[in-house]
Amino acid sequence: MSPATPPVPGATPASASGASLSAARRSRELAETVGGRVVDVLVVGLGATGAGAALDAAARGLTVAAVDAHDLAFGTSRFSSKLIHGGLRYLASAQLDVAHESAVERGVLMERTAPHLVRAQPFVLPLTPLVSRGQSALAWAGFRAGDTLRLAARTARATLPAPRRLSAVETRHLAPALRTQGLRGGLLSWDGRLTDDARLVTAIARTAAAQGARILTRVRALELTGSGARVRDELTGEEGEIRARAVINASGVWAGDLVEGILIRPSRGTHLVLRSDRLGPLPAGLHVPVPGETNRFVLVLPQGDGRVYVGLTDEPVEGDIPDVAEVPETDIGFLLDVLGSVLDVPVQRDDVVGAFAGLRPLLDTTPQARSGAAPRTSDISRRHAVLTSPDGVITVVGGKLTTYRRMAEDAVDAAVTTRRLTAGSSPTAGLPLVGAASPGTLGSLRAPRRLVQRYGTEAPAVHALAARDPRLGEPVLPGHPVTGAELLWAVRHEGALDEADLLDRRTRIGLVPADRAAALDAVRDMLGEVSAQVGEA
Repeated sequence: MSPATPPVPGATPASASGASLSAARRSRELAETVGGRVVDVLVVGLGATGAGAALDAAARGLTVAAVDAHDLAFGTSRFSSKLIHGGLRYLASAQLDVAHESAVERGVLMERTAPHLVRAQPFVLPLTPLVSRGQSALAWAGFRAGDTLRLAARTARATLPAPRRLSAVETRHLAPALRTQGLRGGLLSWDGRLTDDARLVTAIARTAAAQGARILTRVRALELTGSGARVRDELTGEEGEIRARAVINASGVWAGDLVEGILIRPSRGTHLVLRSDRLGPLPAGLHVPVPGETNRFVLVLPQGDGRVYVGLTDEPVEGDIPDVAEVPETDIGFLLDVLGSVLDVPVQRDDVVGAFAGLRPLLDTTPQARSGAAPRTSDISRRHAVLTSPDGVITVVGGKLTTYRRMAEDAVDAAVTTRRLTAGSSPTAGLPLVGAASPGTLGSLRAPRRLVQRYGTEAPAVHALAARDPRLGEPVLPGHPVTGAELLWAVRHEGALDEADLLDRRTRIGLVPADRAAALDAVRDMLGEVSAQVGEA
């Protein structure tokens, strides 16, 4: 197979129809897959890594089926900080290979595969009386080292500006809610940030579908072997077999439920959701140092949709792993306390309009774990691992959202080698996701900027739906930017099957329970109209 060619600016990898996911496509491909011909690769799990593995394998010319018991990005991949990290944290713990890998993958996303979904995010670290001059010097050295990582990863300066010191006036301009007393300035740094992590997964899955992969949501893997899986259609209850030459288990924190011997130490990362007006204008995000910690911060992340996220925690999770993690009051209190240490007017508990928690699938291989003494989850390496079970199931665990593509590549490499599949090397580092284009092309699209940042080159098509039917141009919820056109597009092209898919993953309305309840009727009406149109056709 020839090496991957660089993407053509403004080009998408496949036609819109080839990349579209719908209920009809799911039904057709599920019938063809269960009890059908053997596929080269079966992927279990459709978070970022699983969708990435499906794309990687399909892009190599292999036949692929990918299943998930729920929806795209149902688990950890929709509950991140929405950041594409350059690996700075891993430098501090001397994980140089992890740091470099993160910086490289950040550059791939920002400059090649998903420039429509990932952009530069400025952060201010306020130098308050709680930050000693020694801590300030250490943080500044870290930001400079992070910029060296950017250079080593060959990410352009135009993509990520240089860090710099700020005066107290400049710091307050970027974060007016900060307490002025004792503020002696700030440190400005830059990192990558996603418009939406769940939208990234949707784009990966649709690109995989355009390459020929069968993307099958609501299909639960009941049992895995090296030659396939017994599965159940969660919509009908019917069970059957999918036969495969190679099986990749990318089910994240649930990986150990499907393959014996996989030891996962889940870590809970909690975020709070505030209304933007509570903190006022925020041209930049904030790094708020956690008292008593030298390399840990609470992040304040303006979202551009009337909301701000505040996170995150790093707490171990014991016992059975839930489908959706609950947020304990202790996490909320911790985040509010740290945030309050730098604000002029502290945020109160009543100001928290929503909260969410993701579970990191950390692979515990530490000596303490084997001896029975569990380390802090914050101390467990973020390196990913690819493991092969005695019967040939390949499991990929660990890592983080930023490095999903590399994790997927390594998993497919293992499948190709272990199962002796005929395939070349991975082309995904140069394969644009659906909607990707050069900054110049994206900037010239005739569509609202917000839609371009969510749909890329498909933004004009989404916008055109509202032009044909003005009702679709109206917000689904007063004060929130999502329109009916986006819901319709999600049903027709992005595999959304029910109101939860629309509210909780294709859009993020559902992160605020009150907003979710207020929008529910409009979403149900949209689904009813689409179903009626399908029935008439």
